[in-house]
Amino acid sequence: MVTLDRKDLAKYPFLKESQAYIGTISSSLEQYLQSPGGRVAIREALLMLTQALSFSGKETPPVPEIPPDQESVTTIIATYPVSRIIVSCAQDRMLIDRLVRYQSWLFFAFLQDEDESIKKFIRHSIGLPETAMEISVVDYIPVATRMTEERWRLVNRVVNKGRVRIRPEEYDEIVRERLRYIMARNLPLKVPSQICEQVKPAIDRIKSEWQKKILEEFGTVEESAFPPCIQAILGAISGTGHLTHMARFAVTAFLHNIGMENTRIIELYGSVPNFDLRKTMYQVEHISGRGGTGNEYVSPLCATMRTHGLCIHRDTICNRINHPLSYYKLKKRDLARNKSKNPAKAGSVEKKNAGGDKPEESGSNFPDSISSSADNKNKD
Repeated sequence: MVTLDRKDLAKYPFLKESQAYIGTISSSLEQYLQSPGGRVAIREALLMLTQALSFSGKETPPVPEIPPDQESVTTIIATYPVSRIIVSCAQDRMLIDRLVRYQSWLFFAFLQDEDESIKKFIRHSIGLPETAMEISVVDYIPVATRMTEERWRLVNRVVNKGRVRIRPEEYDEIVRERLRYIMARNLPLKVPSQICEQVKPAIDRIKSEWQKKILEEFGTVEESAFPPCIQAILGAISGTGHLTHMARFAVTAFLHNIGMENTRIIELYGSVPNFDLRKTMYQVEHISGRGGTGNEYVSPLCATMRTHGLCIHRDTICNRINHPLSYYKLKKRDLARNKSKNPAKAGSVEKKNAGGDKPEESGSNFPDSISSSADNKNKD
């Protein structure tokens, strides 16, 4: 049995031992957030969220120093649950995805120089074998779907009797993505309204930072940068108008994510046979998070689009990404480069975002899940 000190609890605050430690410092969460220590934890959580928004997910973040004093260690441990409370109260799936991606990579950074006994303890705590050279296919698939390198595709792995072979040097990466999967699956939390009210200034600030970040990444809506799958669905809308539920969800979420206003999205469905304005408004408002639930939904992963037969007319960019939003970002960047080189030939279709400065999506490596109540079987 391994013994964890306070420094270990600060490095890995997702452990139940870390949360048990936090539970001893105050009689209630509300009281703690009102205390000087709680206010510092909120500030540090806001800083972590800001770092998460800028994190690319392509290289390991620098390892922060763990101070020796108990007060600082307590604040570091508390920052983890407080950050989860903030994104849960914000009811923004994309903020959640950015946070868990950053936190999982941060824990991965600590693991690089960690004692083997601690590594084994962490693997066991998240449901992985401590030392085995293989894991079950059921555990492997949710992990591998987040990683774009060809080596992680199931067809490129050795599989024997439902077990996937893992090389020793890959195990920390498996732990990282397993943590990311678990943390994303358990959010958003059900937070009492009075707690959300206490952290509201932090929520407002991070939402403002988030919108600035989105504007930097997406800017105006540019139809010529849409991925082939989305173009095909839009073509079906303007043609036969016959779409599956997943196709409607995918295109609506995608257009909302890149900043298209709801009124414009609703107009696109106007040519569909038996168009029902009230029903369409309800569905679009629900997906965009303005229909009462407060939950914004992210368009499906490429893997989910393939599962539902919606991944068609693949091109070379499709081979480099795992999410339609990543395609849009890359294609738009390429178009911008071509325009700067050949300004006289720049003829792509651009439409100003009707909201001016309010697109609603993030950039590169995209979500771990599809958060649609209409597609619960793909939620994880």
